[in-house]
Amino acid sequence: MCYSLTMSSKLSESKLAVLGAGKLGGILLRAYLKQGLFVSSRVSATVRHPERAAALAHELGIVVTTDNREAVKGADIILLTVKPQTVGQVLQEIAPEIGSESLLVSVAASVPTGFVEQQLAAASGGKHDNAAVVRAMPNTPAAVDCGMTAICAGTHAQTEHLEIARTMFDAVGRTIVLDEKHMDAVTGLSASGPAFAYIILESLAERPVTASMCFSSSTIVLPTASNIVRATSR
Repeated sequence: MCYSLTMSSKLSESKLAVLGAGKLGGILLRAYLKQGLFVSSRVSATVRHPERAAALAHELGIVVTTDNREAVKGADIILLTVKPQTVGQVLQEIAPEIGSESLLVSVAASVPTGFVEQQLAAASGGKHDNAAVVRAMPNTPAAVDCGMTAICAGTHAQTEHLEIARTMFDAVGRTIVLDEKHMDAVTGLSASGPAFAYIILESLAERPVTASMCFSSSTIVLPTASNIVRATSR
């Protein structure tokens, strides 16, 4: 992981709220807590069902609730990992509790920073006209700390906000900063691309079986393929 000690120290003193801690939110939470990027006593998260909230709280030792508004109270950083179609509703719900200096990082696919900014401003009666918003698009290899995340700044996000977001996603791989005009392309290529690679590798794994070969593809094909991918990605 390549985040700086200075930024790491800063984040450990920050309060983080993760809204919608499903698969991706859970991956990020576990990485942050394992690496000490955030302190468990200063982390809260939300899920849809009370049973899941209790299980996740027990596993991670953090506060987990079904109440988004409660979770963001006093949060310095809000990580929005809800489904894209619910972003507007969630923003209207939490707007009254967001602090003037809070950073909102959204990983909702295809939701532009402008939409997040407009929703916050409207829901807060203009109180959050200058909200700092960073949009991010991670991908599934983040689950094994090999993710590739693209981030971009909203209208009011500063360099420091981008560095905070970069540090957060460096915890599960690598991060690049792009202009927002490229983010939809990233969503299609980087976020969906690994799935196509998995399909190809799965086909390679199944071929020796269907051909009645006496060896496993995991012995020959997959190590060769993975080594080629590593070499060509450098």
